[in-house]
Amino acid sequence: MLAFTIAAETDPAYAVLEKAYAELRARNYEPAIALFRQAAVLAPARADINKELAYTLLKIGRTEEAREAFSEAVRLNPADHHGALEYAFLCHETGQTRIARLVFDRVRRSGDEASRATAEQAFQNIDGPLAEGIARWREAAAREPNNFSAHQELARLAERRSEWPLAAAHYQAAWRLKPEERELLLRLAEAWRELGRAEDSRAALVAASRGGSPRVAEKARRMFGERYPYVYEFRQAIQLDPSNIELRKELGHLLLTMGQKEEGEKELEGISSRSRSQRPADAREMAERSYQLGYLEDALRYYKIAHEDDPLDFHVMLKLGFTHNMLKQDKEAVNWFRLARHSPDPMIAAEAQRAYSNLEPKKVRTTAWMLPFYSSRWKDVFTYGQVKTEFAQGPLPVRPYLSLRFIGDARGQVRQPFPQYLSEKAFIFGAGLRTDSYRGLMGWAEAGQAVGYQRRGTEPDYRGGVSYSRGFGRLMGSEKPGAFFENHEDAVYVSRFDSSVLFYTQNKAGYTLAPVGALRLQLYWNVNLTASAKQQYWANFAEAGPGLRVRWPALPEAMVFSVDLLRGAHTANQGNPRGPNYYDFRAGFWYAITR
Repeated sequence: MLAFTIAAETDPAYAVLEKAYAELRARNYEPAIALFRQAAVLAPARADINKELAYTLLKIGRTEEAREAFSEAVRLNPADHHGALEYAFLCHETGQTRIARLVFDRVRRSGDEASRATAEQAFQNIDGPLAEGIARWREAAAREPNNFSAHQELARLAERRSEWPLAAAHYQAAWRLKPEERELLLRLAEAWRELGRAEDSRAALVAASRGGSPRVAEKARRMFGERYPYVYEFRQAIQLDPSNIELRKELGHLLLTMGQKEEGEKELEGISSRSRSQRPADAREMAERSYQLGYLEDALRYYKIAHEDDPLDFHVMLKLGFTHNMLKQDKEAVNWFRLARHSPDPMIAAEAQRAYSNLEPKKVRTTAWMLPFYSSRWKDVFTYGQVKTEFAQGPLPVRPYLSLRFIGDARGQVRQPFPQYLSEKAFIFGAGLRTDSYRGLMGWAEAGQAVGYQRRGTEPDYRGGVSYSRGFGRLMGSEKPGAFFENHEDAVYVSRFDSSVLFYTQNKAGYTLAPVGALRLQLYWNVNLTASAKQQYWANFAEAGPGLRVRWPALPEAMVFSVDLLRGAHTANQGNPRGPNYYDFRAGFWYAITR
């Protein structure tokens, strides 16, 4: 009993492990895994907890996670040869042959007698076929120096056997034969890193991160690290990959930004002379036509070609900024405006400076939106809107803001028992906090005062909630036709609605038609659901029906007109004076701006 008490008091993970083993005995593997993970955090130096976690993961087939748990256990206790063998076998099963071979090699040299015998056999089972394959492919590569497959396979086998000089030589040879295979640059970078050639490794990663496959480029950026490459690293990458236009172009712009105008222009002029013979001469003209007609994705593509034709055309840089901005790609737009500010033409430079100042990350940002619409059900025109000024807080994940909301209608009266739920007929002044948006998810809270414009008087207003919004497919503004889906989810607390918590889900699935001239059309089907925690009839209903969204040239860029025909049904009807079902024809505009 004394030993139990001492263990419970001195081991921070004791209580959690007791629960984990109880779940394990009951074959409740998922709870047991969660508890073992918790215990590993509480006692980070204990290898045995990670082994128990690994074995439990294996019971439900989560092999790769089990491998990582064994890896941590072996790191904490290198003398655990049995655990090392388990780790090595799992590495081999999951495709990490090189690591498996290294671990088996270590155990066969330093383990106990039984472990050495097992490790020796496993090592030979891996090493023998690797050695035979290397010899076979080495002969093939020598016989056919331009055989891409021979160089690639030889490099892969050499990497698995940790023969890094051989791996590096043949990864480089394979890439020279097929430079479009950008993944080979990543393998080459790893081989050079293992050989201690750090600068060469970084050059390969910089080359892989510019141009080619976006997937490979993103992986190369992660491997390189968070910092931006230095000028000499760009030059080393160009020496390795001299035909990489994106690499040369970025170096030229970097030099211009650093004030090294002569060197930057020389680099960009070199690109211009290379690309002029490869691109259509009318790319800029095609871009201008597409831009004027509102075909923004086509305009963007042609402007990029025009920029490659002449990297010193500052007019094209400016238009690239505007095009990205109208496509809601503000990060890219800022970069183009920043470059266009250096134009020798004072008008282009001034316009680029204004646009850059408007989009540059600000300490203060003001947004406004407005939704006026007509409802046949209520035979009224409603207007909802908000103006909000946010204040950046540096690295903090929240932003304070000041807000002015307007909620009103044209008739000033709606015949139902609680008209304020449709139209509060008020200006609402408030201050609040909102979180940064993460993958469409955002939280907010606000306190304020509602000032009625029809009936004099004020009252406190407290509201807050969580919202989520995502769109997929060919959304409004797409230059190509296709299907799309939009989803908006909200949970909102409003003190003046009897302290209710309201839940909304609004969904549109449909098809964006091909542009007809400058006219944009979307056809879709609505599915909406509103619910309240208190089950009030006015806040519990479902709606579905067809809709149409339209944009035409006379409208401001951020405005859309929509028409919806909905069939609705209340899901709670206690106190409902109007009946459970209804039709509603709605037509209105959505408009939003940011300054």
